[in-house]
Amino acid sequence: MHFYYVYILKCSDGSYYTGITNDLEKRTKEHTHGKYRDCYTYKRRPIEIKFYETFNNVLQAIYFEKKIKGWTRAKKEALISGDFNMLQILAECRNATHYKYKGK
Repeated sequence: MHFYYVYILKCSDGSYYTGITNDLEKRTKEHTHGKYRDCYTYKRRPIEIKFYETFNNVLQAIYFEKKIKGWTRAKKEALISGDFNMLQILAECRNATHYKYKGK
């Protein structure tokens, strides 16, 4: 059985990088040593792995990676710290068209 990992790295400039791999140890080493010069993390080393989730279905992993990439920094930090209450709060839609705000 193959496993896939969605991971979040914290870069030296404080930014976060989200990726997917089927070999987390190898991919982390590639980021650390700057294997790909055109990679986002190349000029932002050193990096630190802050979060990863394991999947046995590649499509679920791809979906989760794309979802995280669209998140705000605050949501990523809530996920990293395991603060699922804050993650839920940050996930709530707060625009005027949301069902909670209709008719108010």
